Amino acid sequence: QVQLVESGGGLVQAGGSLKLSCAASGSGFSINTMGWYRQAPGKQRQLVAVISSGRSTNYADSVKGRFTISRDNAKNTVDLQMNSLKSDDTAVYYCYADKWTIVGTLLKTWGQGTQVTVSS
Repeated sequence: QVQLVESGGGLVQAGGSLKLSCAASGSGFSINTMGWYRQAPGKQRQLVAVISSGRSTNYADSVKGRFTISRDNAKNTVDLQMNSLKSDDTAVYYCYADKWTIVGTLLKTWGQGTQVTVSS
């Protein structure tokens, strides 16, 4: 199994920056995709940014040009640098990782979430 531990959330003023980090641990794993999702009050969880093991990235349109995702495959960590934050970015941010099992299924894992609050 994979365990994810997030850090870096908090309160920031609009226009400011925050960096989220997530570390994966476990035994016998080779992680496929890592990334971040977020869920605002009353809304569904939605993709923010993901990055493959080959470092291909995908961003939500709302964060393109402001957020940057990066990954260290050797350390099994993924970071999300968030710049020019807006009040609409306020949400609980969840780290995500998946891996293929030996039987060919995709095992998905979520972190516990970290709160990001942007004050206007």
